[in-house]
Amino acid sequence: MKKFNVNINPKSFWYIAICSGIIFLFVLAIIFPLYYYNSNLIQDNKKLKDQIEEQKELGPIYLSLLKIKNNKDLRVLPHPEKTTILRGEVGKFQDDFRKIAGNAGVMMVSLTPDLNTLAGSSSSLLHNVVLKGEFANFRKMLIGLGSVPYLDRIEEINIQQYPDSMEFRMKIWIAIK
Repeated sequence: MKKFNVNINPKSFWYIAICSGIIFLFVLAIIFPLYYYNSNLIQDNKKLKDQIEEQKELGPIYLSLLKIKNNKDLRVLPHPEKTTILRGEVGKFQDDFRKIAGNAGVMMVSLTPDLNTLAGSSSSLLHNVVLKGEFANFRKMLIGLGSVPYLDRIEEINIQQYPDSMEFRMKIWIAIK
């Protein structure tokens, strides 16, 4: 085997060693920190781009929620001033009730006044009501009943579930003069 002989001047060897050390320190002290700094900036940019895309997608939903929040009349229940109805106009309640039940989508089975409560100087008249329909529509009907100014109170609500629908029985008192 041949020996590999390199004839380098020792002075030149030290120059090469010092220059390669300076290059190594330059790479170690400047290039690597800049590389890590740039990779962190790239990751931050990706995060910001993702956040911008998320904001673009959620912006319309946020605007619709603001519109709903500003519409304050959605949850306001009717609360009229309480009055009474004349004894001769008691039949008006049946018409009003039919209209409210029809608007709510509830089918009225029967609406019968209890004439025993009308006798004497009674200030209220009892009506027995039987309805059929869905519970959500019954809720709408109750909200509609809240707008009747001469409604005194609802004494009893009985709910019965049947295979085809629900049956609602109510005792409603109206204020009369």
